[in-house]
Amino acid sequence: MLPAPARLRRSEDFRTTVRHGVRAGRPTLVVHADLVEHVVPEDDPLPAQVGFVVSRRVGNAVTRNRVKRRLRHLAAARLEQGARSDLRVVVRALPAAATRPERLEEDFSQAWRRALERLEAGT
Repeated sequence: MLPAPARLRRSEDFRTTVRHGVRAGRPTLVVHADLVEHVVPEDDPLPAQVGFVVSRRVGNAVTRNRVKRRLRHLAAARLEQGARSDLRVVVRALPAAATRPERLEEDFSQAWRRALERLEAGT
């Protein structure tokens, strides 16, 4: 499960990440990543934050929620492996995420890695 402080919630944060960050696309999803500058007390650092966009084009409510649960699980595993505290990621599911769920994990991994590589190259 993705801890509450690691969830991206405000629409402004989603918008900023998508507009100003880097993008890495795969057939089932698109990962947008950005680094945010914020002053964080060293004794209580904020974790990296992840948000999800799953539109109606993906499917009905049951299907969208299933896709979101899978994506949350994959993101939580990535954050447990260690991620920069100034990292914000938005994962946008494409319709293929519902029709080809067997590709989701591989696509997520590749897109996540590629987005972080692009961030590192840009900084």
